[in-house]
Amino acid sequence: MTKEHKFISMRETDLMLLKDLNAKSSRYSIFRVISFVAAILALAAGYDGRAYGYILGLLLLAIFIILVRRHNALKMRQLFINAHVATVSDILTRFSDKWQALADDGSEFFTKERPQDIDLHIFGAASIYQFLCAARTKLGRANLARSLAVVPPKKAKIMARQLAIAELLEHPLLCSELMARFRLLPLNHDASGLSQLISSEKNKNLPLIYRAMFILPLITIISLLLAVFNMVNPVVPSFMLTVQFVLTLVSLANHAKILAPLGALSKELTQYTEIFSQLESVDFNSPTLKDLQKKLRTNKASDRLRALSALTTRAGFLRNMFFFVTGGTLLLWSFRCVRDFYNWCAASQNIAVWLEILAEVEVLLSLSMVGHTRKNYTFPKLSEGAPTITAKNLSSLLISEKNSVANDADFAAGTNIITGSNMSGKTTYMRTLAASAVLAYSGAPVPASEFSLSPLYIFTSIQVNDDLSRGISTFYAELLRIKKMVEFSKNKMPMLILIDEIFKGTNSADRIVGATETIKRLTLPHTIVLVTTHDFELCDLKSPNNLPIANFHFEEYYENDKIKFDYKIKNGRCHTTNAKYLLKMAGIIS
Repeated sequence: MTKEHKFISMRETDLMLLKDLNAKSSRYSIFRVISFVAAILALAAGYDGRAYGYILGLLLLAIFIILVRRHNALKMRQLFINAHVATVSDILTRFSDKWQALADDGSEFFTKERPQDIDLHIFGAASIYQFLCAARTKLGRANLARSLAVVPPKKAKIMARQLAIAELLEHPLLCSELMARFRLLPLNHDASGLSQLISSEKNKNLPLIYRAMFILPLITIISLLLAVFNMVNPVVPSFMLTVQFVLTLVSLANHAKILAPLGALSKELTQYTEIFSQLESVDFNSPTLKDLQKKLRTNKASDRLRALSALTTRAGFLRNMFFFVTGGTLLLWSFRCVRDFYNWCAASQNIAVWLEILAEVEVLLSLSMVGHTRKNYTFPKLSEGAPTITAKNLSSLLISEKNSVANDADFAAGTNIITGSNMSGKTTYMRTLAASAVLAYSGAPVPASEFSLSPLYIFTSIQVNDDLSRGISTFYAELLRIKKMVEFSKNKMPMLILIDEIFKGTNSADRIVGATETIKRLTLPHTIVLVTTHDFELCDLKSPNNLPIANFHFEEYYENDKIKFDYKIKNGRCHTTNAKYLLKMAGIIS
């Protein structure tokens, strides 16, 4: 069974389960109505003097409460299964090109200072981020964006991520279930406010009334009972209730401010608890996942969050006006909730660490998407020493596997001139190579049968645009990019440089002169340079040193008077052009 069919089967199983759960939910609804109506009738019978009425009514009310609790549990199960169906459906879009309709494309992570984001389609519509992203929290999304780097991180970090992702790929059901749990969080969910509140409240001492608050309600309840049996004057419990009501009203604004983060996180805490519980229960082997799990288990994260979730539910009772006036006053409920929240904060100072763990899990789940949806993938090998990047059967992540054409690569220090007809695949080849390096730096697998590279700083000049607001033309914008490449090359740090149709914004004579000088300046022992061009004159360039300047090309062929491409890179220079054919096909020339 293929990976795609496994996920299809997973979704079909969920849909069948949902059908069964929906039927059960309908039955629960009917039984709830019947038990509640029967309880009211039984209590009414007791009121009319029938001895059995109250007993039967209370029994039916107990049954009603049990049915409500079980129905709510079933609804939570339905909610999760629906989220899992949606999650699996999103995963299945990655087997085609439908993933480009996914909502989160990471456009807000674009930076003008990093043109590689646009050149390599790292963020934005139909981007690497959009393909990968399974993150929902603000921190998880930001960390995923940071992981898509053009600067090589430490080898140890990459290797640790690779081992963690490889282990996750062995458990696709676990991954999809965790993704479904995260899906139940609002997009860009931010719990940092809770973490900051806990940090700010940890050293505060509660006033005495909070620590002794159980005494007042206890005295009030005892006085009420005594008043019922005429053992004390009713004025006493009335006075006590008045005092407690005034205390509740006076502290209302302050308590609402303290408990506000809980109200904002009530639904999310349930999902946090379930995620942590699942992570704590699995036996992981990779060092990264074991370390994350150890931090959760040591601090009993799921138990602590379950307790906070229960506290959130209790605090939510105060939003009910009837309870606020009655139970809220009689039991000083808001004081209890604030006291319990302070106690929770004092015992749960690791909340910031837990949120970081959540974000890292989101990143790992996102980076595992390549392995879940590609038959042909590999974890890159990281080499040391001289700059190098090699690949076998490398294809673009942004093109569906069935439609992509795989190519090989074997580049070391030196310059590579790539010529070829329009639309033949030159730019896509360069983008695929550099984008795969970005994936490698993140720790993710790469869509290739083999892939290895040394640490390389990635520089690109591919999708260059003018800037009218700054008075910068396309040609000058490209000059600025190439200037940065030349300046950085003076640091003698390893670079991967990609330049598409070099100096296309100026006339051919100046372009050839400028390109020749640029290539000579960039052909260095620590640089791998790929340059595409339509100027065949550049194919005859001589190396300014002992480093090679090699030629590669893409070409077209014709069938039944129609132009076609095989999108395969070949050695040597191109000897054909197709511009006139394309102009004729567009009806511009006859």
